[in-house]
Amino acid sequence: MAKQKTQKVVEKGRIYITATFNNTMVTVADEKGNPVVVGSTGMHGFTGTRKSTPHAATVTTEAVLKKATEQYSFRVADIFIKGIGPGREASLRAIKASRVEINRIIDITPVPHNGVRPPKIRRV
Repeated sequence: MAKQKTQKVVEKGRIYITATFNNTMVTVADEKGNPVVVGSTGMHGFTGTRKSTPHAATVTTEAVLKKATEQYSFRVADIFIKGIGPGREASLRAIKASRVEINRIIDITPVPHNGVRPPKIRRV
């Protein structure tokens, strides 16, 4: 006898956007941070240099949000943005255009506090 899969409802949650120079990843998670829907530009047919475009980030974000709202009735979100890639602003714009209500937008980009030691001075 096949086990019935119960439909999980995630109305409130988090959206994590990771915008690197080569890719944009969007993750929709529940309130505890467990991933529900994931998507990257490569999953939606973009390859090579086209993955790092704002258009690819917009398409990916819209597809992930559509899946989250249809399957899990996702409505309210906190947005966590990491990275400085070209898809950063585009994906935010796509979220604002959707029906998802935004509580807060938080930037979690890692900033070095004087990082690693620089290489020794080059003598020619």
